Amino acid sequence: PEIVVQATFPESNPFGHVVNGERNQIFLLVENKSDKNVTLQTVAGSFHNPETGKLFRNTSSLTYGLPLLEGTKLQIPYSFYSEFKPRDLRLNIWLEHTVDDNKYRVTAYDSVVTIVEPEPSWLDFKLLSTYLIVFAALGGVSYVAYNAYIPSQKPKRKRTTKVSAPVGTVTASGSSGYQEEWIPEHHLKKTKTKKAKPDNVAVSEESSSEVNGTEGKRTRKGKKY
Repeated sequence: PEIVVQATFPESNPFGHVVNGERNQIFLLVENKSDKNVTLQTVAGSFHNPETGKLFRNTSSLTYGLPLLEGTKLQIPYSFYSEFKPRDLRLNIWLEHTVDDNKYRVTAYDSVVTIVEPEPSWLDFKLLSTYLIVFAALGGVSYVAYNAYIPSQKPKRKRTTKVSAPVGTVTASGSSGYQEEWIPEHHLKKTKTKKAKPDNVAVSEESSSEVNGTEGKRTRKGKKY
């Protein structure tokens, strides 16, 4: 049966680039020019070396099972993925159909395509989530390694200064019981002069009283004659 297939990339991909890691789509326009009804079974493809024709990898195979009446057209989408280094490869896509339990294969696309990497985008949610997961994992590993290999520093205790006791015997003077060895000499002189003042005052009071007594005696003696 005469089956004609035309393959075209979508308008968003005018140069027919194949992007790694993304779903690449191509549309197949199938026309049945025979006088028999056919059934569109599967669409598959493969990548080859453009110079030697060596097979690199087969693409995914999609099953349709759609009937195509005689003299009619039908457009079907086909999606495939690529995981190659950026380079030029030959892409071969074919369509398998059946007529009266007989299987036939028709080439839908056979041309050289360019494999490219996806354009980086900072607004890509999947990319941002991947970065967050990686950073969180690195942070957790770093924290565990820090606690495992670096000892924690213990806080330093403050040293208490001990007061040295005076050498020799300690004598206390006065009712308050303070230690004279620890008091400067000029303070001791002041305290001693202050204590000596009341004794002088008492002595002066006694001498004045004696003078007054003698004067009184003299006056009394004078009144007798």
